[in-house]
Amino acid sequence: MKIVVLAGGISTERNVSLSTGALVCRTLREHGHRAVLADAFLGLEETDLQRLFDTLPPLPGGTIEAAAPDLDQIRALREDGGKNFFGPGVLALCAMADLVFIALHGQCGEDGKLQAAFDLMGIPYTGSGYLGSAIAMDKGLTKRLAAAGGVKTPAWRTFTYGENDIEGLASETALPCAVKIPGGGSSIGVYLPHTRPDLVAALKEALQFGNQVILEQYITGREFSLGVLEDRSLPSIEIIPKEGFYDYRNKYQPGATTEICPADIPAAAEEKMRAAALAVHRILGLNVYSRSDFILDELDEPWFLEVNTLPGMTPTSLLPQEAAVVGISYGDLCEYIIKASLKLRGTPGKG
Repeated sequence: MKIVVLAGGISTERNVSLSTGALVCRTLREHGHRAVLADAFLGLEETDLQRLFDTLPPLPGGTIEAAAPDLDQIRALREDGGKNFFGPGVLALCAMADLVFIALHGQCGEDGKLQAAFDLMGIPYTGSGYLGSAIAMDKGLTKRLAAAGGVKTPAWRTFTYGENDIEGLASETALPCAVKIPGGGSSIGVYLPHTRPDLVAALKEALQFGNQVILEQYITGREFSLGVLEDRSLPSIEIIPKEGFYDYRNKYQPGATTEICPADIPAAAEEKMRAAALAVHRILGLNVYSRSDFILDELDEPWFLEVNTLPGMTPTSLLPQEAAVVGISYGDLCEYIIKASLKLRGTPGKG
Protein backbone atom coordinates (compact mmCIF):
# COMPACT_ATOMS: atom_id res chain seq x y z
CA MET A 1 0.00 0.00 0.00
CA LYS A 2 0.95 3.62 -0.43
CA ILE A 3 1.13 4.98 3.12
CA VAL A 4 2.02 8.45 4.35
CA VAL A 5 3.45 8.40 7.86
CA LEU A 6 2.58 11.84 9.18
CA ALA A 7 4.89 13.09 11.93
CA GLY A 8 6.57 16.20 13.31
CA GLY A 9 3.96 18.90 13.59
CA ILE A 10 4.23 21.90 15.89
CA SER A 11 3.45 20.58 19.38
CA THR A 12 5.84 20.24 22.31
CA GLU A 13 5.97 16.52 21.44
CA ARG A 14 7.35 17.18 17.96
CA ASN A 15 10.62 15.30 18.53
CA VAL A 16 8.81 12.29 19.98
CA SER A 17 6.57 12.25 16.92
CA LEU A 18 9.50 12.31 14.51
CA SER A 19 11.08 9.36 16.34
CA THR A 20 7.80 7.43 16.20
CA GLY A 21 7.33 8.30 12.54
CA ALA A 22 10.80 7.25 11.47
CA LEU A 23 10.52 3.84 13.14
CA VAL A 24 6.99 3.21 11.88
CA CYS A 25 7.95 4.20 8.33
CA ARG A 26 11.05 2.02 8.33
CA THR A 27 9.04 -0.92 9.64
CA LEU A 28 6.29 -0.48 7.03
CA ARG A 29 8.88 -0.47 4.25
CA GLU A 30 10.32 -3.70 5.62
CA HIS A 31 6.78 -5.12 5.35
CA GLY A 32 6.59 -4.21 1.68
CA HIS A 33 4.60 -0.96 1.87
CA ARG A 34 5.53 2.16 -0.09
CA ALA A 35 5.74 4.29 3.02
CA VAL A 36 6.76 7.94 2.95
CA LEU A 37 7.57 10.01 6.05
CA ALA A 38 6.19 13.55 5.93
CA ASP A 39 6.66 16.38 8.42
CA ALA A 40 3.13 17.74 8.77
CA PHE A 41 4.32 21.26 9.61
CA LEU A 42 7.50 21.77 7.56
CA GLY A 43 6.10 19.99 4.53
CA LEU A 44 7.90 18.72 1.44
CA GLU A 45 10.48 20.15 -0.91
CA GLU A 46 9.61 17.63 -3.62
CA THR A 47 7.11 18.89 -6.21
CA ASP A 48 6.61 15.55 -7.99
CA LEU A 49 4.83 13.92 -5.07
CA GLN A 50 4.22 10.60 -6.83
CA ARG A 51 7.98 10.22 -7.13
CA LEU A 52 8.23 10.01 -3.33
CA PHE A 53 6.26 6.75 -3.32
CA ASP A 54 8.45 5.40 -6.13
CA THR A 55 11.88 6.38 -4.75
CA LEU A 56 11.22 6.16 -0.98
CA PRO A 57 13.67 8.81 0.30
CA PRO A 58 16.10 7.95 3.12
CA LEU A 59 14.75 8.13 6.67
CA PRO A 60 16.23 10.06 9.60
CA GLY A 61 17.39 8.42 12.81
CA GLY A 62 14.95 7.87 15.63
CA THR A 63 16.74 9.41 18.61
CA ILE A 64 15.00 12.00 20.80
CA GLU A 65 16.78 14.97 22.35
CA ALA A 66 16.60 15.26 26.14
CA ALA A 67 14.88 18.67 25.97
CA ALA A 68 11.58 19.55 24.30
CA PRO A 69 11.91 21.47 21.01
CA ASP A 70 11.97 25.26 20.65
CA LEU A 71 8.75 25.77 18.68
CA ASP A 72 9.58 29.37 17.78
CA GLN A 73 12.68 28.12 15.99
CA ILE A 74 10.59 25.53 14.15
CA ARG A 75 8.04 28.17 13.07
CA ALA A 76 10.86 30.36 11.79
CA LEU A 77 11.77 27.65 9.28
CA ARG A 78 8.50 28.32 7.44
CA GLU A 79 8.47 31.34 5.12
CA ASP A 80 4.84 32.06 6.01
CA GLY A 81 5.52 31.85 9.75
CA GLY A 82 3.44 28.70 10.07
CA LYS A 83 -0.04 30.24 9.98
CA ASN A 84 -1.28 27.11 8.20
CA PHE A 85 -0.62 23.92 10.17
CA PHE A 86 0.00 21.92 7.00
CA GLY A 87 3.32 22.47 5.26
CA PRO A 88 3.76 22.56 1.48
CA GLY A 89 2.49 19.46 -0.33
CA VAL A 90 1.34 17.59 2.79
CA LEU A 91 -2.39 17.43 2.13
CA ALA A 92 -1.86 16.63 -1.55
CA LEU A 93 0.48 13.76 -0.65
CA CYS A 94 -1.98 12.40 1.95
CA ALA A 95 -4.78 12.48 -0.63
CA MET A 96 -2.66 10.30 -2.93
CA ALA A 97 -2.12 7.59 -0.31
CA ASP A 98 -4.20 4.53 0.54
CA LEU A 99 -3.85 5.43 4.21
CA VAL A 100 -2.25 8.01 6.48
CA PHE A 101 -0.54 6.52 9.52
CA ILE A 102 -0.80 9.32 12.09
CA ALA A 103 2.42 9.43 14.10
CA LEU A 104 1.74 12.90 15.48
CA HIS A 105 1.47 13.59 19.21
CA GLY A 106 -0.10 16.46 21.10
CA GLN A 107 -2.02 19.41 19.71
CA CYS A 108 -2.99 19.47 16.01
CA GLY A 109 -2.39 15.76 15.80
CA GLU A 110 -3.95 14.06 18.77
CA ASP A 111 -6.71 16.57 19.52
CA GLY A 112 -9.17 15.68 16.75
CA LYS A 113 -8.55 18.62 14.41
CA LEU A 114 -6.48 16.61 11.95
CA GLN A 115 -8.94 13.71 12.07
CA ALA A 116 -11.85 16.05 11.32
CA ALA A 117 -10.00 17.52 8.34
CA PHE A 118 -9.25 14.07 6.95
CA ASP A 119 -12.88 13.01 7.43
CA LEU A 120 -14.02 16.00 5.38
CA MET A 121 -11.49 15.18 2.67
CA GLY A 122 -12.23 11.44 2.60
CA ILE A 123 -8.66 10.50 3.57
CA PRO A 124 -8.41 7.21 5.56
CA TYR A 125 -6.21 7.43 8.66
CA THR A 126 -5.17 5.37 11.67
CA GLY A 127 -6.51 5.50 15.20
CA SER A 128 -9.47 7.21 16.83
CA GLY A 129 -11.84 9.64 15.17
CA TYR A 130 -12.14 13.37 15.77
CA LEU A 131 -14.60 13.30 18.67
CA GLY A 132 -12.90 10.70 20.83
CA SER A 133 -9.53 12.29 20.12
CA ALA A 134 -10.77 15.75 21.12
CA ILE A 135 -12.31 14.50 24.37
CA ALA A 136 -9.27 12.45 25.36
CA MET A 137 -6.96 15.42 24.75
CA ASP A 138 -8.73 17.34 27.52
CA LYS A 139 -7.62 15.72 30.79
CA GLY A 140 -10.40 17.34 32.82
CA LEU A 141 -13.20 16.29 30.48
CA THR A 142 -11.72 12.79 30.22
CA LYS A 143 -11.69 12.42 34.00
CA ARG A 144 -15.25 13.73 34.25
CA LEU A 145 -16.57 11.14 31.80
CA ALA A 146 -14.43 8.33 33.23
CA ALA A 147 -15.61 9.07 36.78
CA ALA A 148 -19.24 9.18 35.63
CA GLY A 149 -18.66 5.75 34.05
CA GLY A 150 -17.45 4.26 37.33
CA VAL A 151 -13.69 4.50 36.75
CA LYS A 152 -11.81 5.62 39.88
CA THR A 153 -9.73 8.75 39.29
CA PRO A 154 -8.05 11.22 41.69
CA ALA A 155 -10.12 14.23 42.74
CA TRP A 156 -9.43 17.30 40.63
CA ARG A 157 -10.46 20.85 39.82
CA THR A 158 -9.90 22.82 36.63
CA PHE A 159 -9.08 26.53 36.91
CA THR A 160 -8.78 29.41 34.48
CA TYR A 161 -6.27 31.77 36.07
CA GLY A 162 -3.64 34.46 35.66
CA GLU A 163 -0.62 35.74 37.58
CA ASN A 164 -2.81 37.54 40.11
CA ASP A 165 -4.66 34.33 41.00
CA ILE A 166 -1.62 32.20 41.79
CA GLU A 167 -1.20 33.03 45.47
CA GLY A 168 -4.89 32.38 46.12
CA LEU A 169 -4.85 29.03 44.31
CA ALA A 170 -1.72 27.98 46.13
CA SER A 171 -3.13 28.86 49.54
CA GLU A 172 -6.33 26.83 49.09
CA THR A 173 -4.80 23.70 47.51
CA ALA A 174 -3.91 20.68 49.62
CA LEU A 175 -0.34 19.45 49.29
CA PRO A 176 1.20 17.44 47.82
CA CYS A 177 -0.73 17.68 44.56
CA ALA A 178 -0.35 17.28 40.83
CA VAL A 179 -0.40 20.33 38.56
CA LYS A 180 -1.28 19.59 34.94
CA ILE A 181 -2.11 21.56 31.83
CA PRO A 182 -5.34 20.15 30.29
CA GLY A 183 -3.93 19.31 26.86
CA GLY A 184 -0.33 18.42 27.56
CA GLY A 185 1.48 15.22 26.68
CA SER A 186 4.75 13.40 27.40
CA SER A 187 4.56 14.88 30.94
CA ILE A 188 5.24 18.37 29.57
CA GLY A 189 3.36 20.82 31.78
CA VAL A 190 3.13 18.33 34.65
CA TYR A 191 4.47 19.24 38.11
CA LEU A 192 4.33 17.44 41.47
CA PRO A 193 4.82 20.14 44.13
CA HIS A 194 5.13 19.12 47.77
CA THR A 195 5.56 22.61 49.23
CA ARG A 196 3.73 25.92 48.83
CA PRO A 197 6.68 27.67 47.12
CA ASP A 198 6.98 24.74 44.68
CA LEU A 199 3.26 25.00 43.91
CA VAL A 200 3.54 28.73 43.25
CA ALA A 201 6.49 28.10 40.94
CA ALA A 202 4.60 25.33 39.12
CA LEU A 203 1.54 27.54 38.57
CA LYS A 204 3.73 30.33 37.19
CA GLU A 205 5.54 27.98 34.83
CA ALA A 206 2.30 26.37 33.65
CA LEU A 207 1.10 29.75 32.35
CA GLN A 208 3.51 29.44 29.44
CA PHE A 209 1.16 26.75 28.06
CA GLY A 210 -2.08 28.71 28.52
CA ASN A 211 -4.38 30.00 31.23
CA GLN A 212 -5.98 26.72 32.29
CA VAL A 213 -4.64 24.26 34.82
CA ILE A 214 -5.80 21.10 36.59
CA LEU A 215 -5.02 20.70 40.28
CA GLU A 216 -5.28 17.01 41.09
CA GLN A 217 -5.19 14.92 44.24
CA TYR A 218 -1.75 13.35 44.70
CA ILE A 219 -1.94 9.56 44.96
CA THR A 220 1.09 7.81 46.41
CA GLY A 221 1.87 4.52 44.71
CA ARG A 222 3.39 2.70 41.77
CA GLU A 223 2.90 3.89 38.20
CA PHE A 224 1.54 1.69 35.41
CA SER A 225 0.37 1.92 31.84
CA LEU A 226 -1.98 -0.35 29.89
CA GLY A 227 -2.66 -0.46 26.18
CA VAL A 228 -5.91 -1.37 24.48
CA LEU A 229 -6.22 -2.90 21.01
CA GLU A 230 -9.81 -2.61 19.79
CA ASP A 231 -11.78 -4.72 22.28
CA ARG A 232 -9.03 -6.12 24.51
CA SER A 233 -6.60 -4.68 27.01
CA LEU A 234 -2.92 -5.63 27.12
CA PRO A 235 -0.84 -6.65 30.15
CA SER A 236 0.17 -3.81 32.45
CA ILE A 237 3.68 -2.39 32.42
CA GLU A 238 5.21 -0.86 35.56
CA ILE A 239 7.23 2.31 35.14
CA ILE A 240 10.07 2.99 37.60
CA PRO A 241 12.15 6.12 36.84
CA LYS A 242 15.67 5.94 38.23
CA GLU A 243 15.43 9.60 39.28
CA GLY A 244 12.44 11.87 39.86
CA PHE A 245 9.11 11.09 38.20
CA TYR A 246 8.22 9.87 34.72
CA ASP A 247 8.91 13.21 33.01
CA TYR A 248 9.89 14.02 29.41
CA ARG A 249 13.53 13.05 29.88
CA ASN A 250 12.78 9.80 31.72
CA LYS A 251 10.25 8.78 29.06
CA TYR A 252 12.57 8.98 26.08
CA GLN A 253 16.21 8.70 27.16
CA PRO A 254 17.35 5.07 27.02
CA GLY A 255 18.20 3.66 30.45
CA ALA A 256 16.51 6.46 32.41
CA THR A 257 13.56 4.29 33.45
CA THR A 258 13.07 0.64 34.37
CA GLU A 259 9.97 -0.86 32.74
CA ILE A 260 8.61 -4.22 33.85
CA CYS A 261 6.09 -6.11 31.72
CA PRO A 262 4.14 -8.06 32.69
CA ALA A 263 4.04 -6.19 35.98
CA ASP A 264 4.58 -8.04 39.24
CA ILE A 265 1.26 -7.25 40.94
CA PRO A 266 -1.64 -9.29 42.36
CA ALA A 267 -3.96 -10.81 39.76
CA ALA A 268 -6.93 -8.88 41.16
CA ALA A 269 -5.16 -5.55 40.72
CA GLU A 270 -4.15 -6.46 37.17
CA GLU A 271 -7.71 -7.41 36.34
CA LYS A 272 -9.07 -4.13 37.74
CA MET A 273 -6.61 -2.04 35.75
CA ARG A 274 -7.22 -3.91 32.53
CA ALA A 275 -10.97 -3.53 32.98
CA ALA A 276 -10.58 0.20 33.71
CA ALA A 277 -8.38 0.79 30.64
CA LEU A 278 -10.94 -0.94 28.42
CA ALA A 279 -13.77 0.99 30.08
CA VAL A 280 -12.09 4.34 29.38
CA HIS A 281 -11.49 3.31 25.76
CA ARG A 282 -15.19 2.54 25.37
CA ILE A 283 -16.57 5.48 27.38
CA LEU A 284 -14.69 7.99 25.22
CA GLY A 285 -15.62 6.20 22.00
CA LEU A 286 -12.00 5.52 21.03
CA ASN A 287 -11.01 3.35 18.09
CA VAL A 288 -8.25 0.90 17.18
CA TYR A 289 -5.80 1.55 20.03
CA SER A 290 -5.11 3.66 23.10
CA ARG A 291 -2.99 3.61 26.24
CA SER A 292 -4.13 4.57 29.74
CA ASP A 293 -1.97 5.52 32.72
CA PHE A 294 -2.65 4.53 36.33
CA ILE A 295 -1.33 4.79 39.87
CA LEU A 296 -1.65 1.67 42.03
CA ASP A 297 -1.92 2.71 45.67
CA GLU A 298 -0.71 0.86 48.78
CA LEU A 299 -4.00 -1.09 48.93
CA ASP A 300 -3.50 -2.24 45.32
CA GLU A 301 -6.35 -0.03 44.11
CA PRO A 302 -5.83 1.46 40.62
CA TRP A 303 -6.45 5.18 39.99
CA PHE A 304 -6.89 6.28 36.38
CA LEU A 305 -4.84 9.35 35.38
CA GLU A 306 -5.22 9.93 31.63
CA VAL A 307 -5.49 8.23 28.24
CA ASN A 308 -3.44 8.61 25.07
CA THR A 309 -5.17 8.12 21.72
CA LEU A 310 -1.91 8.01 19.72
CA PRO A 311 0.52 6.20 22.03
CA GLY A 312 4.19 6.59 21.26
CA MET A 313 5.80 4.03 19.00
CA THR A 314 9.41 5.03 19.67
CA PRO A 315 12.18 2.54 20.55
CA THR A 316 11.44 3.12 24.27
CA SER A 317 7.63 3.34 24.08
CA LEU A 318 5.33 1.31 26.31
CA LEU A 319 2.62 0.03 23.97
CA PRO A 320 5.02 -2.00 21.76
CA GLN A 321 6.52 -3.58 24.89
CA GLU A 322 3.08 -4.62 26.13
CA ALA A 323 2.13 -6.01 22.72
CA ALA A 324 5.36 -8.02 22.58
CA VAL A 325 4.43 -9.82 25.81
CA VAL A 326 1.34 -11.27 24.11
CA GLY A 327 3.30 -12.24 20.99
CA ILE A 328 2.67 -9.17 18.79
CA SER A 329 5.91 -7.90 17.27
CA TYR A 330 6.47 -4.24 16.44
CA GLY A 331 5.86 -4.89 12.76
CA ASP A 332 2.74 -6.91 13.46
CA LEU A 333 1.48 -4.13 15.75
CA CYS A 334 1.83 -1.60 12.91
CA GLU A 335 -0.02 -3.96 10.56
CA TYR A 336 -2.74 -4.49 13.18
CA ILE A 337 -3.27 -0.74 13.49
CA ILE A 338 -3.48 -0.39 9.70
CA LYS A 339 -5.97 -3.22 9.22
CA ALA A 340 -8.20 -2.17 12.11
CA SER A 341 -8.23 1.43 10.86
CA LEU A 342 -9.10 0.41 7.30
CA LYS A 343 -12.03 -1.62 8.64
CA LEU A 344 -13.41 1.65 10.01
CA ARG A 345 -12.60 3.99 7.15
CA GLY A 346 -12.39 2.15 3.86
CA THR A 347 -10.15 -0.21 1.94
CA PRO A 348 -6.99 0.55 -0.06
CA GLY A 349 -7.14 0.85 -3.80
CA LYS A 350 -5.68 4.14 -5.00
CA GLY A 351 -2.74 2.43 -6.66
